[in-house]
Amino acid sequence: MLTVLSPAKKLTKECTAIGSAHTKPVFLSQSETLVNVLKSYDPPGLASLMGISEKLSELNWERYQSWTSNFSADLAREAMYLFKGDTYDGLNAETFNESDISFAQDNIRILSGLYGVLRPLDLMLPYRLEMGTKLQNSTGKNLYEFWGDQLSNELIKELKSHKDKTIINCASNEYFKSIDNSGLNAEVVTPVFKELKNGKSRIISFYAKKARGMMARFIVDNRIDKTDQILDFNLAGYKYDSASSDKNKLVFTRIQP
Repeated sequence: MLTVLSPAKKLTKECTAIGSAHTKPVFLSQSETLVNVLKSYDPPGLASLMGISEKLSELNWERYQSWTSNFSADLAREAMYLFKGDTYDGLNAETFNESDISFAQDNIRILSGLYGVLRPLDLMLPYRLEMGTKLQNSTGKNLYEFWGDQLSNELIKELKSHKDKTIINCASNEYFKSIDNSGLNAEVVTPVFKELKNGKSRIISFYAKKARGMMARFIVDNRIDKTDQILDFNLAGYKYDSASSDKNKLVFTRIQP
């Protein structure tokens, strides 16, 4: 069983590896291809392409101009520590012990517009490139066409060593669209988190993002390797709502804070 997360726009300012058991992303050559395309953009071009501010475009222009696939642990940080934001607040990887880190490395994957698929301990350089970016490249007009079935194939390969051939989709729609479900030959289960107020339930993005990270944390803490075990998820007041769920969509609700 693999749990899949989205990356985060927000990154830590620290950019040195925390530990020594780090790994490198499997798609670095593809990342280099994308960076070579991005290097052709000036800051205003990046601002237009990504819909970001002048300040952010200048920062990311500098990042891409200095980007290299041959980076060292002095310049890069493990993915689960570099990403910040709501989902990673929920994951709270900084409090993992060594056994937690090992389990996370084997069972959690992070989808990325630039790096494709990241393991938690994969070293990476700071970047900004959302999966939905319409970046013209040698294989098409956007990143979905660039990655094609590469990400799906990587997940298929990794699932071969897992008894439960299931993907727990804790990623956003933007990122999970990069996975070809029809070719996975695996069950995809998506946890959905809803807030209850005045007799109605709804998804609130801020809470849902954090809950996805908490679900990943729950899976690590409890060494979960079977889908039905996540029905016991009860962090932050959430409870499984069987009446609103089906086989591939597991709904968890709570009273809105």
